[in-house]
Order: sequence, then C-alpha cells, then structure tokens
Amino acid sequence: MALGGGLTAFTQRATQRSAERIERRRQAVATAEARRAEQVQAIKDFIACAQKAERAAYRRPQPWGDDEDSWMTRTSPVMTELWIAERAVVLLCAATLQPPIHNYGRELNQAVWREIGDSEVNEFLEEPKAAFMAAARTALASAPE
Repeated sequence: MALGGGLTAFTQRATQRSAERIERRRQAVATAEARRAEQVQAIKDFIACAQKAERAAYRRPQPWGDDEDSWMTRTSPVMTELWIAERAVVLLCAATLQPPIHNYGRELNQAVWREIGDSEVNEFLEEPKAAFMAAARTALASAPE
C-alpha cells in the first residue's frame, strides 16, 4: 500500500512538473509573439514618420527664408515624431538596426532642411532608405518567434 501511494505521489509530481514546463513554454511563446508585434509596429511607425518627413522635404519652399506658408511650423513636429519613432525602434529592436536607422534619420533630417546641395531628395535618400529596409527585414526575420 505504501508503494502504491508513493507511485501515485511520484506520478502526480511528474505530471505537475510537465504541466509547469508546458505553461512556461506557452508563456515564452506568447511573450516572444508580443515582442515581435511591438517590433513590427515600431518599424511601421518609423516608416510612416519617415514618409511624412520625406513629403516635407519635397514641399520645402525655395529659396529658403522665413517660415513661408507655415512650412517650418508644420515640419518641426514631423521631425520630432520621426526622432521619437527612431528611439522606439532602437529600444525595441535588434542592435544591428541602430546604425542604419540612425543614418536614415540623419539623412532625412538633412533632406528636410535642404543640407543636400543640388541632390534630388529621392536620390539623396535612396541608399540610406534601402539600407534601413534591408536591416529591418533581417532583424524581423531573425527575431525569435
């Protein structure tokens, strides 16, 4: 009888441990999925902000002068939003994404404030944008699922 009780207790403990391991794995998967969703959203938010900044660069009045047509007043919040979105990506995503996103943001800033000489906005941004997109794809592909 003592042997039967011992086997029952052993079986119950083994079952409990197995259930606890399964629950830990389930929680780990749920956490990884939530983290990936946050990363995807942060990257999407940055891309949306980058598009707004690029549009602002195309709309910049020439020649540069006072706050013509309130362009600067409308553009400053766009650039602030871009820098906040960049910081979110830096916080949430792989460290390998930091150099390309910083470079792309810096180049966007130069394009918006026309520190690009005679270059066209799209030509000036082509390389840093492509590098960022490639790094983002790689970071998301290697993110734990």
